[in-house]
Order: sequence, then structure tokens, then C-alpha cells
Amino acid sequence: MKLPGLKGFDEEAVGKYFKNTGWLLFGKILSMVVNFMIIRYLGASSFGDLSFADAFTMIVAAVGALGLDSFIIREIINEPLKRDEILGTSLYMRLGVNFLLIPATVGVYLIFHQYADKPGAPLTWIIFILAFASFFKSFNVIDSYFQSQVSAKYVVQVQNVCVVLSAVVKIILVVFQLPLIYFALALAFDSFILALGLVYMYQKRGFRILNWTFDRSRAENLLKKSFPLILSAVMVSIYMRIDQVMLKEVGSKEVGIYSAAAKISEAWFFIPVAIVTSVFPAIVHARKTDLERYNTRLRNLYDLLVLISLPVAVFISFFANDIIYFIFTNKFEGAGPMLAIHIWSGIFVFLGSASSQYLLAEGYTMIAFQRTALGAIVNILLNLWLIPLHGGLGASVATLIAYFASTFYLLFISKTRDQGIMMLKSLFLVTAFQKIFKR
Repeated sequence: MKLPGLKGFDEEAVGKYFKNTGWLLFGKILSMVVNFMIIRYLGASSFGDLSFADAFTMIVAAVGALGLDSFIIREIINEPLKRDEILGTSLYMRLGVNFLLIPATVGVYLIFHQYADKPGAPLTWIIFILAFASFFKSFNVIDSYFQSQVSAKYVVQVQNVCVVLSAVVKIILVVFQLPLIYFALALAFDSFILALGLVYMYQKRGFRILNWTFDRSRAENLLKKSFPLILSAVMVSIYMRIDQVMLKEVGSKEVGIYSAAAKISEAWFFIPVAIVTSVFPAIVHARKTDLERYNTRLRNLYDLLVLISLPVAVFISFFANDIIYFIFTNKFEGAGPMLAIHIWSGIFVFLGSASSQYLLAEGYTMIAFQRTALGAIVNILLNLWLIPLHGGLGASVATLIAYFASTFYLLFISKTRDQGIMMLKSLFLVTAFQKIFKR
């Protein structure tokens, strides 16, 4: 089977694309179904509280990753004999920062929040639980190790087992109709079992975490290199989650309705990541040997991502109300128009995933940060204007415009303008029609 957008890639890359997507598909679909079940059970108001708390803690937790993922991979590839030192130093740094972020997150909420906790669903405790969950995410350094060894399949296996266990726990919570705070505990449980699974898989491969060591000079070096990526990660979290935090001013129900629409819109965002991760090594290889082939492969990748995302956006726009009613019945009235707008942001997420890898390959990390910061600023400013006027509908418009602005920021930088034009041609199907008429 051949997809038109994959023309120009070798068969191995195409095969890897289908294999990786297949690994992910089961876990993602199961997780999506269970999440929709939870949303339907909780209703708009309670789900709004949970979404607000999750978004709020995720923005702060972005600091806890320390932007180390890509540097861990690079350091291990460059110094394989220093594996235990690199992983140990990275883990201890993350554990320390995430431990400090737990009281910091709760403290920031208590200082600035204006939202009264409802009886039976205290937001302060929910935020504490979700902030604590980020502590376990420190063990994602093991994921980075497996990526450095081109062995991501082990991580996917762990993730799928965790998804099944998580699904069982959450279904039990719904069946027994337990209160909201238990669902916050379930999210923390997700992080815990994933950390446990990663440790188990690492040990199973014949390695020992007890052999990991901490080196202060390496810690300082890693932190110095990764600092711009910490800021970038915070900006990404802000422009992806700030809408749910700002909507809390309107009320928990509005947050819940908007978040339900966003969950459907974002349910398939793992697809561009899987595609880009699979084919980008072939693109990077072409950059070293043949610049013309390099640009051709980038163009084909942009075309493919548009050809996947555009029909989905059109379809869901037409049937948004029916989709919302089918999944959530009438508990989320008003989510349909939000979904019809929000779904179009997927096109720019797809293109942004590919162009982000291009910026990384070219070493344009500052440009990557600038465009992320632009997206965050645009989203905040538009939310300040549109949310008081139109609530969740305004947040959907703000998100769409912010994603567009961030993706096509490359047009305004001379050395990346060609990539921006390339994406623009793919967006308007110019290159796709050129290929058709050439035949």
C-alpha cells in the first residue's frame, strides 16, 4: 500500500511508519473511549473542574522536564559508556525540581485563584494530587534512553499495558459512581504505573538503575544547554492549555463543554508525531547527501499531513453537533460549534510537528522558541478579548488563530521562509494539484 505523500521515501521508512502507528493505535483508541466515558459520566461542571486542574498543573509541570529529553538522547549517543552517569544525573535533577514544584503549584493556585471549591470536589486537593503525579514523570528519562537505542517499541509496550490497567481502574470508578477526586487519583496512578513499567523494562533489558550516578558538572552542563528548551516547553504548555485556565473565569461548566470539544479535536494528534518520528531519519539522511532530495521529502511530508488532516477537518465541521450528541448525549450542549472551529487547528498541529523537526535538524532552536512564544502570546491576548464575549467559542477561535500564527511564523524569518512557503503550498493543495496534472 502506498500513500501519495510518502513518495520519495524508502520502503523501510514507510514500513516503519505503519509499524509505529500500529503499535500506538490500540492504546490510543482504548484511552480515547475510556476518556469519553469519563467525560459523559462526570458532566460538564465536574469535568470542567478536572480539566482546569489538569491544565493548570501541566503548565507548571512543563518546568519539571527541564527540556532534557533531546539532550539525553544526544549525550548517550555521543558517550555510550557514560550512560549511567547521564541517566542518573538527569533523573536526580528532575526528581529534585518536580519535588519542589508540588508545593509551588499549590501555592500559586492558592495565591491567585478566585474560584470557590465545591463541596465534595475541592480543587486545591485535586491540584495537589495532579502536581504530585508530575513527580513520577521524572522517570521518562528511561524513555529517552530507549529512543537513543532506536528501541521505542519497548516503551510503547509498557504504555499499552499501562493504558489497559488505567482503563480498568477508570471504568471501575464510573461503575461505582465515585466522586471527582478519585478521577484525579486515577490520573496520578497513570503516571505511577508508567514510571514503574519503564523501570521494569529497563531492568528486564539487563541494566540496573542502582548503578546510576549523579555528576554535578554534567548537571550544570545539561542545564545550561537545555535552559532555552525549558522556556520553550513552558510556552508550549501555555498556548496549548491556557484557554482552559482562563475559561474558569466564565465557570466550570463552560470549561467542561470546551474541554469536551477539545478532547475530540485532539484525540488524533498522536498521528503526526508517529509519522514524523518514523520518516524524519530518512529526511535527515537526505540532508547530508542530497539537498534536492531533502527538500522533496519535506514537501512530500507536508503534503501527506495536509491530505490526512484536511478531509477530517471538513467532515467533523459538518457533523460536529451530531458527533457531540452521539458521544456525550445532551450533557454538553454548545460543544458542537466549538468542535467545528477547534478541529481546524489540527491541520496546523500536523504541519507544526513536521516543521519543528526541520528546525531541530537545522539547529534553529531559537526560531523554534520564538514561534512557540508567539503562539502563546497570541493565544493569551485573543483569549482575554474573546472569552468574555463568547466563552468557549471565543477560546476555540483563539486557539485556531494561535496555532496558525505559530506554524507560519517561519514566513517572517528569511532563512526559514522557503519552508513556510512550502507549507503554504501544501495547505492550499498547490503541490498536490501539480502532481496530479503532471501525470
